[in-house]
Amino acid sequence: MGILEGKRILVTGVLTDASIGFHIARVAQEQGAEVVLTAYPRPTLTQRTAKRLPTGPDNPPPVLELDVMNTEQLDSLAGNLQDLGFDRLDGVVHAIAFAPQNALGGNFLDTPWEDVAIAVHSSTYSLKALTMACLPLMKDGGSVVGLDFDATKAWPVYDWMGVAKAGLESCARYLAKYLGPQGIRVNLVAAGPLATMAAKSIPGFENMTDMWPRVAPLGWNIKDSEPTARACAALLSDFFPATTGEIVHVDGGLHAVGAPPAADTADTAS
Repeated sequence: MGILEGKRILVTGVLTDASIGFHIARVAQEQGAEVVLTAYPRPTLTQRTAKRLPTGPDNPPPVLELDVMNTEQLDSLAGNLQDLGFDRLDGVVHAIAFAPQNALGGNFLDTPWEDVAIAVHSSTYSLKALTMACLPLMKDGGSVVGLDFDATKAWPVYDWMGVAKAGLESCARYLAKYLGPQGIRVNLVAAGPLATMAAKSIPGFENMTDMWPRVAPLGWNIKDSEPTARACAALLSDFFPATTGEIVHVDGGLHAVGAPPAADTADTAS
């Protein structure tokens, strides 16, 4: 039996089989969980991707369209899950982040509030919004796990997404505080850079992916989402019954030793 045997888990952010959410859903299934996916903005792509999960093309997990910035869709999420036979949830995975191009790539000083607001709403507030939408199905407690990227530093090119991630970390702590009495744990996994479609859309992100494997004590493979997915599965399980408000780093240890100054990182990667 796997560590998630009998658990019912909602996973967001699955677009392709390169998505971190895909690998979290895969490991969750391998560990015995029943999974449901949410998708935005292309549910049909997620449905095709779902067929590559361990349950196979003949028995893929259900896919619900969900824009975490759409109040109506959030309000109807619990009911839609119940219609699919999910009368309870034991875990929720927040693998969602988005920022307009103007909020990334060195544009920090020139980014207008309208673009910052989108980044914060979709990447930070959405953790609270998604958790509250799922709360009616978590009457027996459960685990919420979000994906993070170390927000203690000002990374080159990450800009307002870095600010949004700092907000995500604070949001997770407040959710942990207020939902703990209901038996709900809220934790984040701060992964190193991974070769996802979202990462590739960040201008200059390759500067970090070039530096990370050289500096991290354990090394780092930007194409391997397995360590991150396993950490998420562990936090979704009952193996951490008294852990909440925590940030688990899965980054080869780079957070512990620090990175070269931003300028040096950019010069080295150029």
